[in-house]
Amino acid sequence: MSSKIQNDIKELVEKQVISTEVATNIENYYKSKKVDSPNRLFTVFAVLGSTLVGLGIILILAHNWDDFSRLIKTIFAFAPLVIGQLFVGYSILKQKSVTWKEASGVFLFFAVGSSMALVSQIYNIPGDFSSYMLTWILLCAPLIYHLKSNALAILHIVYATNYACAYGYFDGNQTPWMYLLLLVILLPYYFNLLKFKKAHNITSIFNWLLPLSGVIVLGSFVAKSAEFGFLMYVILFGLLYNIGKLPFFDNQKLRKNGYLVLGSLGTIYMLMLTSFEWLWEDILRHDIVFNSQEFYISIVLFLIALSVLIYSHTKKWIKKFNLFQWVFIIFTVIFFIGISGSFVSIVLINLLILALGIIAIKIGADKFHFGILNYGLLIITTLIICRFFDTNMSFVIRGLLFVSVGLGFFFTNYMMLKRQKKSKTE
Repeated sequence: MSSKIQNDIKELVEKQVISTEVATNIENYYKSKKVDSPNRLFTVFAVLGSTLVGLGIILILAHNWDDFSRLIKTIFAFAPLVIGQLFVGYSILKQKSVTWKEASGVFLFFAVGSSMALVSQIYNIPGDFSSYMLTWILLCAPLIYHLKSNALAILHIVYATNYACAYGYFDGNQTPWMYLLLLVILLPYYFNLLKFKKAHNITSIFNWLLPLSGVIVLGSFVAKSAEFGFLMYVILFGLLYNIGKLPFFDNQKLRKNGYLVLGSLGTIYMLMLTSFEWLWEDILRHDIVFNSQEFYISIVLFLIALSVLIYSHTKKWIKKFNLFQWVFIIFTVIFFIGISGSFVSIVLINLLILALGIIAIKIGADKFHFGILNYGLLIITTLIICRFFDTNMSFVIRGLLFVSVGLGFFFTNYMMLKRQKKSKTE
């Protein structure tokens, strides 16, 4: 605890603002925070250390692998697994610290994977990479709840994403439905973090990892009717944005709200992409198949996103109109209009992007948030750059547009800074 805080506490006690008992409680609180900080740091290094030890053992064995007999190879294959289980059992039975549980859990996680790979190699057990990953993840999933390990939960998300990509993008382009089961397994742990550790950094990490994993994996659910892939992604980003606007997430700092940031950035990216004429020409070359997996996934995502939006309205959490929350509905209408002809859809999408940029500028100005303000300006600038390459405007007009946007950046930020200074002096 800093000397300034100690002096302030003494002053408050002397002036009878707080009692001696309250002052003691405050001092104890700051002391406990000081004690906990090194423990958290030590936990991180313990997890990293156990990971490096496990990988180091694998590399040493791999270097000398051909010199061992089958029996020795089998012993080496199961040795890390047995050692890891002993450490985990010791951590649970003796109720050891979080550091012990995190480190032993991570070591056992990699021991399971290495043992499976080694046994498969020794006895020539057939199988592909995605099935190996799925088995590995499912075997280690109970450890998350037995050890209450954040590190294992993070590894679960990362490896589940890896499995879905391997199965959906590379192993014959199959749909990784088991990925949904892997997410369901983790949800109770995540909800527990949201309930009891809302403001903790570890919860913020999950607020980014889960939506990012969904964005990466969604493309693997596109099988035959790729045209609906664009609609699927816009609806997904709309769902993420509306989840991020729920008071539980929206009241936190922006850097902790991965749903909102990814939803907004993803929406703008997809709109920019679909604002080009060549993309619609490519879509219209193929027959739109409504009786397809992609169409049904789009319907399910749309209904979930719409339910979140309606629920927010019924709870009166939405006090002002925010176009970003309605984009997925508007784009769905535009998408089906574009099936019959691309011109109207392209015009509407460009107008929609322009409107989103203006709204972002307004939100940034109302909140005195320079980041959101410049984000809106950046949206408009990107739109102009996109039209720079696919329109026949003269270079003079293009130059004037860039000059106008540049001046807009300068004057908008200048006026915002003046307003902010004026509000502070009042």
